[in-house]
Amino acid sequence: MADPEKLFRVNVVTPDGLIYSHRSSIIDMRAVDGQRAIMYNHTPILTPLSIGDVKVKRSREMSNKVDHIAVNGGYIEFSNNTATVIADSAERARNIDVSRAEAAKKRAEQHMKEAREKHDTRSFERAEIALKRATNRISVYNSRK
Repeated sequence: MADPEKLFRVNVVTPDGLIYSHRSSIIDMRAVDGQRAIMYNHTPILTPLSIGDVKVKRSREMSNKVDHIAVNGGYIEFSNNTATVIADSAERARNIDVSRAEAAKKRAEQHMKEAREKHDTRSFERAEIALKRATNRISVYNSRK
């Protein structure tokens, strides 16, 4: 008899509460020091995340079922076969309002242009982060199936 599939729990939490909770065979995300993937029985880890797409593969049998979640930084902690992503904000691909994200992208680009003209480094950096967040949301939305 074949071994049952080994799955672990993935939870994504923001200040607004739990936004995602499912069992997974693998989770893939961008940490500040590079791409990371976690599977069942991974060594405990706590690492900061970059703005990016957290991909949760639900099971091996459902090989094409991957949930995409846009996160704006935060941390991932894995222990006892539970992965917990803690982020200031996170959105499942299916919940992203792409027109709102595109408007945020245009605003950020405009703020970057204005900050560059005024030589305002701090405002430029804030607008650059807003642009990365908006671009990430658009990219995650487009990656959904």
